[in-house]
Amino acid sequence: MARIKYYYDTETCKYERVKVGTWDIVLSLLGFLSVATVIAIAMVVVYNTYFESPKEAMLKKENEELKLYYDIMSQEMDGAKEMLAALQKRDDDIYRVINEAEPIPNTIREGGIGGTERYKNLLEEGLEQQELILGTLKRIEGLKKQMYIQTKSYDEIVALAKTKDQMYASIPAIQPVTNKELTRLASGFGRRVDPIYKVRRMHYGVDFSAPRGTPIYATGDGVVNKVKTNYGGYGKEILIEHGYGYVTRYAHLSEFNVRKGQKVKRGECIGYVGSTGKSTAPHLHYEVIKDKKKVNPVHYFYNDLNENEYEKILELSSIENQSLG
Repeated sequence: MARIKYYYDTETCKYERVKVGTWDIVLSLLGFLSVATVIAIAMVVVYNTYFESPKEAMLKKENEELKLYYDIMSQEMDGAKEMLAALQKRDDDIYRVINEAEPIPNTIREGGIGGTERYKNLLEEGLEQQELILGTLKRIEGLKKQMYIQTKSYDEIVALAKTKDQMYASIPAIQPVTNKELTRLASGFGRRVDPIYKVRRMHYGVDFSAPRGTPIYATGDGVVNKVKTNYGGYGKEILIEHGYGYVTRYAHLSEFNVRKGQKVKRGECIGYVGSTGKSTAPHLHYEVIKDKKKVNPVHYFYNDLNENEYEKILELSSIENQSLG
């Protein structure tokens, strides 16, 4: 039963009944609803601030699991990168050194894999964890590129290893004349007195004194590049291309035993000692040229000498005397 309200009328000195209109009821109802709405909104805000909905709790749990798996994957990538770095170091410091190959430059190993354009489709998706996803993809792409370069390096090393025996056979590694007693080395590499002009000049080879007609041997496998007769200078000379940057010269011969373009093996007789050209006595002038630069041939006499013999011939070659031609 609704309560009836009265008010005291001072004019009539009586209590009069309060009459409630329709608008009063409407305004009262609207005020109640407004207050109720404000309180409800406040309660929702407080609840959302301090309490999670089931859906939010599920999403939060999924995010935590994804973050955990990402950390594990990141650790795995770090481990793979360390293993790859160890393989790269072993490749540069051991395999490529053994096979005399140049190390792969870091600029190639660490080369870029493209900018953000590579992931344009992902960027257009507007992902929440965009930076995390892009960073991971770039690391994976970097590892894939380095692994590809490393596999190509191993392919090169395998190819070099297969030709290693051929390279060893091509190096001029023996003396060009028989010299078991080590008595035939007459003049070494370096500044020597010229036999004609009697002044000290650079002698770019070694001279082996030997009787005319003594056999001369190819010091490594190769192809005869020159068979030439000069009336001065080297006289009758032979040039052999060994490959791998090696060339040998045999000068002042009396006779040839090979022709231009002929393939020769180490130890094969290619000619005979003489005294042609600018020569003062029968001898062989022998040169080793590596990468177009004349080097000391004695440093390559390691295939037919033991340690003591090598030390002795090295000492003999260092004596500054007169060359024979």
